[in-house]
Amino acid sequence: MKAELLCPAGNFEKLKIAIAYGADAVYGGVSHFSLRIRSGKEFTYESFKEAIDYTHKKGKKIYVTINGFPFNSQIELLKKHIIKIASYEPDALIVATPGVVALCKQLAPDIPIHLSTQANVMNYLDAKVYYDMGVERIIVAREISLGDIIHIKQKLPKLHIEVFVHGSMCFAYSGRCLVSSVQMGRVPNRGSCANDCRFNYTLYAQNDDHGTLFRLEEQPDIGTYIFNAKDMNLCSHIDEILKSGAVDSLKIEGRTKSSYYVAVTANTYKTAINDYYTDKFEADKYQKELNTTKNRGFTDAYLIHKPFEKQGDQNYDYALSSGGFEVCGFVVQDERYFMCKYKIYPDDELEIFAPKDAIIDEIDNDIGKIYKKDGIYYIKFKKLITKEDRELDSVHSGNLNPMKLPTPLPYMTMFRVETRPA
Repeated sequence: MKAELLCPAGNFEKLKIAIAYGADAVYGGVSHFSLRIRSGKEFTYESFKEAIDYTHKKGKKIYVTINGFPFNSQIELLKKHIIKIASYEPDALIVATPGVVALCKQLAPDIPIHLSTQANVMNYLDAKVYYDMGVERIIVAREISLGDIIHIKQKLPKLHIEVFVHGSMCFAYSGRCLVSSVQMGRVPNRGSCANDCRFNYTLYAQNDDHGTLFRLEEQPDIGTYIFNAKDMNLCSHIDEILKSGAVDSLKIEGRTKSSYYVAVTANTYKTAINDYYTDKFEADKYQKELNTTKNRGFTDAYLIHKPFEKQGDQNYDYALSSGGFEVCGFVVQDERYFMCKYKIYPDDELEIFAPKDAIIDEIDNDIGKIYKKDGIYYIKFKKLITKEDRELDSVHSGNLNPMKLPTPLPYMTMFRVETRPA
């Protein structure tokens, strides 16, 4: 059975994009008891129920995040939340603590339980405890090695194992961090991390004997983002991971990331997975695409390498790069118009980035032309015409007018342009 590709669904549109670009399953939730309160606010109970129904109609799965760490005062609210979410019939509940596992088994016995990476499972003993409690899948700690995952699978062959393969890395041990709480009053393990590890810090040295205090000067090209971990990127190792036979689901982090990030990561990792199963895997070819997304630099993290094997895992220079491409346009649901997301001028050559299995027709008419070059489809607009037939000299992201396409294109197709070498 093929490994599952699991993608983030920070809001309804991103959920649709993830599915369109290759996800087998998505994960998300409302803000209640989720570790991504900001993205959870994108969903109400009503819209999340609609999202679950949409996902099922597409033949995909959706897992609900209830992976916060509740206080005593919240237990009764948590019970109501579990019952309400379970009534929507999601494919699993993602939880982080033994108590919440037991509560879900009691209140929603028919909904499978997935154990969050926040539980920090690193070995078969802990895995067996949760498995015996009724957990069907464990999302192992980001710090685990592939060898240890294989060992867990050998001991517990019926337990499903999910691993993170792409996205932000936490400075602390799988989110066990109090820096945000101490400095900003925002509790990471209740979903409101302020990402203090991404800040740049000024460093000082002090001598208590004579009260000397001085600022430490930076070496050239070495900044003071001293806690800033690079982003995980294991796409070039997908073959090694799948060959192990121990991993059932490959997970991409990023419910608060952009729609473009969701599309690119879903598309690229699905390509890598399909390439593995058809003996076409080429480790190097996936990285160019992933580098078009905003990132902090990439690292293999811990699954393949030991923490002491220095892989340049820290980024001392910047908190987030700009990525190699800008998204210029997004095709709306009726597939005859697009919304501008950056800036477009007549005769700009824009690359078409379309959902999986999209059919693109080449065309040349008064509005523009679509053509193929070096295996990639492009679009050039001869005229920029609004839905109301008004012609514009250019269009920018602040323009809320739907713009005409020279021919229909699949919903959620994006136009992009390279802003710097990826």
